[in-house]
Amino acid sequence: MILFAIVALVLVYGVVYPNARVFVAAFQHEGNWSIANFFEVLTQRAVIESALTSVAVSILTVVFCAFVGVPLAFLFERYSFPGRRLFATLAALPLVLPPLVGTVAFIFLCGESGILARIVQRLFHFSTAPWSLRGWGALLLFHTYTIYPFFYVLTGAGLQRIDAGLSEAAKTLGASKLRVLSRVTLPQLTPSLIAAGLLTFMTSMASFSAPLLFGGNVRMLTLEIFTARQRGDSSAALAETVLLAVISLAALILFQRYEGTRRFAAAAMKGSTRRRAPLRSGKARLLAAAAGIFCSVALALPVATLIIVSFSKDGSWTTQTLPPSYTFANFARIAFDVDARSVFINSLLMSGIAAIAALVWSFVITSLTATNQPARWKRVVNLLVLIPWALPGTVVALSVAEAYGQPNPLTGSFILVGTFWILPAVYFLRFMPLVVRAVQASMEQLDRALEEAASVLGASWWRRFWRVRLPLIAPGALAGTLLAFVIALGEYVASVLVFTPTNRPVSIAIASAMRDFNLGTAAAYGVILIALIAVAMIVAGRLERRA
Repeated sequence: MILFAIVALVLVYGVVYPNARVFVAAFQHEGNWSIANFFEVLTQRAVIESALTSVAVSILTVVFCAFVGVPLAFLFERYSFPGRRLFATLAALPLVLPPLVGTVAFIFLCGESGILARIVQRLFHFSTAPWSLRGWGALLLFHTYTIYPFFYVLTGAGLQRIDAGLSEAAKTLGASKLRVLSRVTLPQLTPSLIAAGLLTFMTSMASFSAPLLFGGNVRMLTLEIFTARQRGDSSAALAETVLLAVISLAALILFQRYEGTRRFAAAAMKGSTRRRAPLRSGKARLLAAAAGIFCSVALALPVATLIIVSFSKDGSWTTQTLPPSYTFANFARIAFDVDARSVFINSLLMSGIAAIAALVWSFVITSLTATNQPARWKRVVNLLVLIPWALPGTVVALSVAEAYGQPNPLTGSFILVGTFWILPAVYFLRFMPLVVRAVQASMEQLDRALEEAASVLGASWWRRFWRVRLPLIAPGALAGTLLAFVIALGEYVASVLVFTPTNRPVSIAIASAMRDFNLGTAAAYGVILIALIAVAMIVAGRLERRA
C-alpha cells in the first residue's frame, strides 16, 4: 500500500498534473475557455512552418544518421583489421558531448570564422569565409554528427545478437550477399533500427542549442516556444508546447505499436553469433583502415578544437586561423573563482540529487510492477513513466513551470518556480525513465527462484531485497543512474527556461560566456564538463559489463 501511494503521488504530481495543466492552460485565454484562441495560434504561419520544419528536419536526421551509423556498425562489428578497437571506440565519441558543448565545438571548428574556414580561406586566398554555418545544411550536419551514435551503438548491439546460421543457410541456398542482407540480416535488425530511429527522431525534435546558435532562418518548435516565452506570449508558448508534445507522443505510440508487431524478429535470434572476419586483402585492409582513420579524425576534431580554444586568452582570437596566445588562466579562474566554480558545484549537486532520487524511485516502481498487478495497470504505469522521456526538455520544463509557478490545489501556496529545487525536479522527471528501464532490464534477468528460496527459508521482504535482489541488479541500476547523471550534467534545453541565479548550471555559464565572446572561458567550461562525463561513462560501462 505504501509503494502504491508513493507511485501514485509521483506520477500525479510529476507527470499527470503538470501536463494536464499545460493542456488546460493552452485552451484558456484571460481565465476563460477559448478553443478558438488555441487554434488561432496553431494556424499562424510561423507555427505551422516551425512544426513542419521540425518534423522534416527530424526525418532527414534519421535518414542521414542511419546512412552513417549503420555502415560503421557493420564495418566494426563484422570485420577485423588493424586499429579496429580504437576506431570503434572513437566512433562513439559524440555520446560524451552535451548538445550545447557539441554545438560550441562545432562552431569553433566549422563556423564561418572557425579554424577550418580560416584555413580554406587563407589557402585559396578567398576574401570572405568560404561557407556560412547557417540553415538546413548546418542543422543536418550537426545533428548527424551528434546523434548518429544511436544507430551505430544499437545496430552494433543487434549484430552481436543475431543468428549467423540463418545467413549461412541463405548463402548455401544460393542467395546473393545483397539478398542475404535485405531478406535475412536487416529483418533481424529491425527492432534495433526502429529503436534507433525513434531515439534519433525524438532527439532531433527536442534540439534547441543547434537551432539557437546556427539555425539561421530555420524555424524549429523548440526555438519558437522559447522565443514566445521570452516575449511574454504565454498563450503561443503553451499552444506550441502542446503541439510539440502531441508530435513526440505520437512518435512514441507509433513505435510501441510497431515494436509489438515485430516480436518475431527477436524470436529468431537464438543461434550462434557471427565472428568478425579478418580482412586478408591488402586493398580491403587499407580501405577499412582509411575509413576508420577518416571517421576518427572527423569525430575527434571538434573535441580537439575545443581543447585548443580552452587555452586561448579571451578576446585574443579574432581573425587568426588559430588562437595567437595561450594561457592556463581560464582553468585557473574556474578552479579558484567562487562564482565560476559554483556552476560545477550546482550542476553536480542538482544532477546527483536527481539521479539518486531516480534510483530510489526506480526500485519503488519496479517492486510494485513486479507484484501480481493487472497487466493493463502495469502498461498504464509504464506509459506514464516513459512520457517525460518522450517529451522534449522544453515541454517538461514548461509544464513544471506552468503547474508550480503559482498556488494550485495540489501544493497549496507552495511555489516551486524560482527556488533551487526547480531544476533537480525537472532533471528527475526528464531522466528517471532511463534509470527505471535499466532497473527493469536487470529485474527481467533475475532468477525468481532465488528470492522464492529465500522466502521459503524465512527471509523477510526487506532481507530478500537487501541480500538477494539488490546485489544482483545493482550493476545495471548504477549504470542507468550514472547515465541519467551525466546527461543531466550538460542539460541546457530545460535549464535555460527555469534556472535561477542560485542554481545556475554549467550549461548556462557556457552560453553566457559565448554571448560575451569569452571563447576561451566557454571552451574551458566545456572541456571540464566533457572530462567529468567521460569518467562517469567509463564507470557506467564497466558496471554495465558486470551486470
